[in-house]
Amino acid sequence: MMTAQGPHTRFQTLPPTKGSCATRRLPHARPALITLLLFLPFIPSFPFLPSALAQDATPGMDHGAVMGERFRVVVSSDIGGSDPDDYQSMVHFLIYADLFDVEGLISSPPKQGRAEHIHATIDAYEEDFPNLRKASEKYPTPEHLRTLVKQGAIDPAPAEGFSQPTEGSRWIIERAHASDERPLYVLVWGSITDVAQAVHDDPTIKSKLRVYSIGSWNTANDRASRNYLFNEHPDLWLIESDSTFRGMYVGGDQSGEWDNKTFLDQHVRGHGALGDFLVEKLDAIKMGDSPSVLYLLKGDPNDPTAPHWGGSFVKTDHGPNYWTDSPDPQLAEGKYPGAKTVNIWRVEFLKDWQERMDRASGR
Repeated sequence: MMTAQGPHTRFQTLPPTKGSCATRRLPHARPALITLLLFLPFIPSFPFLPSALAQDATPGMDHGAVMGERFRVVVSSDIGGSDPDDYQSMVHFLIYADLFDVEGLISSPPKQGRAEHIHATIDAYEEDFPNLRKASEKYPTPEHLRTLVKQGAIDPAPAEGFSQPTEGSRWIIERAHASDERPLYVLVWGSITDVAQAVHDDPTIKSKLRVYSIGSWNTANDRASRNYLFNEHPDLWLIESDSTFRGMYVGGDQSGEWDNKTFLDQHVRGHGALGDFLVEKLDAIKMGDSPSVLYLLKGDPNDPTAPHWGGSFVKTDHGPNYWTDSPDPQLAEGKYPGAKTVNIWRVEFLKDWQERMDRASGR
């Protein structure tokens, strides 16, 4: 097993800086290979196994939403801000919305993004909704999705890490208290401001929350709220991805149709209003927030150290429920620790998304 030692001293309190910085089993599993894998330190080495073995027999990859499990999800996004990739990730999420119980779409900039930008994506979804419903009756209606859009904080938290409740933070608390035994996954694509406010206002919700936060630049926009959660609530279930997420668009097989731009040209552009909306915002794959969705789509979300389409993480000595980027140099893609735990699955998750985009166009 990997341990987090020296490389994780960087996950202490971050100083202020200027600027931005139903489970199924595999029907044809190979017992001998699985037995062998159980005796291998497969977590650090699984990306380097032959692809057929990695996809057919890697333990844990028979879990996830695409395998029939259903998860409660709230998305907290800075969509509409300076980086258009949140639009891409929102389109990607909505095309998979039939697999989730979507419980919230929160605008949590801070700075430019607003709830209206989530609504703009839902407008495109509404155009494709008749085609999507032909593929699956579980797609939520556009009207229902609009009731889930909430405005979160538009300013960073003060030094304490919290300030006043917002519509978004209140909604997180309300959904956490819903009568449902399943945990509530909160996928943080912007500042973690509203999660921090919700936890501050009602710490009892921590037992129901599972937070997957795309850090890096997002953390830089509100370090106080992140540090508040990290220091004052070390028992919070939290995946903090500061570099693993970059495996969405860096490295992996980018030959031919799998190239970041070519894939969108061939399999997204012209595929319904959602496809054209995505390409209009950014014409090459970035989608840096999408690994949080991929994490729930394929892999066992109960075990962040296991392989997932959305990455594999390591537990540190910080609290019982905190995981972050692997320091294993074999899993780094260039300067990005952990990124290979995402991009090893690139062709598989892009093929799946390709089939989903065909739904939007009615193909």
